[in-house]
Amino acid sequence: MWIARTRPDRQVQLVARALALLILAAWAGEYIADAVLGSWSVEYDLPLQLTDAISIASALALWTRRQWLVELCYLWSMTATLQALITPDLGYTFPSVFYFTYFTYHGGAIVAACLLVFGERRYPTRHAVARAYGAALAWACVAGLADLITGGNYMYLHEKPEHASLVSIMGGWPWYVLETALVVAPILLLVAQGLATLVRRLDVGPAVGAVRAG
Repeated sequence: MWIARTRPDRQVQLVARALALLILAAWAGEYIADAVLGSWSVEYDLPLQLTDAISIASALALWTRRQWLVELCYLWSMTATLQALITPDLGYTFPSVFYFTYFTYHGGAIVAACLLVFGERRYPTRHAVARAYGAALAWACVAGLADLITGGNYMYLHEKPEHASLVSIMGGWPWYVLETALVVAPILLLVAQGLATLVRRLDVGPAVGAVRAG
């Protein structure tokens, strides 16, 4: 965050784009590793998890600085990605390549969110939560359709994650899906938005004047 506030914009842009490439490399590298190792399958390895959308949105936000992408990066990363880092659904340990790719693109998305919002002061706008929520629901519909076609479990819409997570304390299927969509997700998004609003009010520096609306 301090880099964005203490360095010239050209240097910050280089850092942001380097981070974007790192996120994309780790995200794509995971699928490449699956293919090389022969473990790729249509049930588990289509890019239909919310993490896939977050990785792409974060990289694009870092590269373009478009406000709607920044908002998706921030709100999704500070909710879904943060939860995924705290309770990773990961069947591999150090020094597996999947260990490195997982924590690189998840951690990179959170760093991206902090750099763009708290560092560059590109704070979410008034309707950011509604847009992020709507986009997540739309992505879930696509993932749900893929689950029906492939028999997979994209976005954990068919069954809970194998490892402990926030949904572990919820009811069984389909109740945990409804609880997440109707209660948990809106609350977490509003909390993330509230944090950004609080920081913005305490921030004495100038707002970014060249933010593109997208």
